[in-house]
Amino acid sequence: MGTEKRMIGIGNALMDVVIKLPGDELLAKYRFAKGSMTLVDAAASRQIDQDTQAFERIDAPGGSVANTIDGLAHLGTEVGFIGKVGADALGKKYREGLINIGAHPVLFESPTATGVAMALITPDSERTFGTYLGAAIELSPDDISIDLFRGYDLAYIEGYLVQNHQLVRKATEMARKAGLTIALDLASFNVVEGNLDFLKEIVTEYVDIIFANEEEAKAFTGLEPSGAIHELSKYCDIAVLKIGKKGSLIKTHSELIRVGVIESKAVDTTGAGDLYAAGFLYGFSKNLSMAKCGEIASIIAGKVITVYGARLDENAWSEIRYLLAEMV
Repeated sequence: MGTEKRMIGIGNALMDVVIKLPGDELLAKYRFAKGSMTLVDAAASRQIDQDTQAFERIDAPGGSVANTIDGLAHLGTEVGFIGKVGADALGKKYREGLINIGAHPVLFESPTATGVAMALITPDSERTFGTYLGAAIELSPDDISIDLFRGYDLAYIEGYLVQNHQLVRKATEMARKAGLTIALDLASFNVVEGNLDFLKEIVTEYVDIIFANEEEAKAFTGLEPSGAIHELSKYCDIAVLKIGKKGSLIKTHSELIRVGVIESKAVDTTGAGDLYAAGFLYGFSKNLSMAKCGEIASIIAGKVITVYGARLDENAWSEIRYLLAEMV
């Protein structure tokens, strides 16, 4: 693999259920803020499932960081994934999904059912999550050891895990002790708001690369994108701010890069941030410039919003690899 970097993700191992809603009525019923991620219990998850049976849906192994790992694997990066699933059919399906893409699964098992993330897609292409974490939330500091990170160069940590402070602290400590670069995605504005002091402490102490969207950056810094990107960059070496149709901003200690978007018709924004991270980290793994990393990220994010769900089929990946061949 030469000088290419190997990456391991740690996140919530969740089966994604992507549901196409005809309007916003059900969001109001569940009291979900559009565009947010709300944690629900098993009973509420079953209720959402029942209420949406009549609508078009796609089931696939997912979770934010797992989506990024899937993208990296399809691009040929050597990857692993740490998570926890139930000792059930969904857990088995999850493990097989990782093996099938060539990723190395480190999946601990629990008697609790495998977690499920309901991604509710409204006609404006916004996605709102009702997430039953199930076994995923049982990943604990005791599961994490330095050995999990050996043999890798970068650890990518899911912001949704931040609600378990001890787990994130142990993971970042072990990854740093093993000599890895650490990247963190901020996950959701309500997660940031609820864990702000802890997040700032962890980012300052351990994180090298931070990913945020507009709402998450505002929750973290209190600023709009033009100011937020500069504030974020004070905390780590590379700050990446995704601003939807306006593209993205990348800030290092020495430069600010503006990245445009590719022309594409959005039908579902699920996975856009996850696949943006896959593209960026792929470029990073190849030691490309920040501008190139952003360009690759934009291409892949632009592809995933044209399909329902957070995963692209092999035809789409073949097209992407063809496009990237001239850039890498």
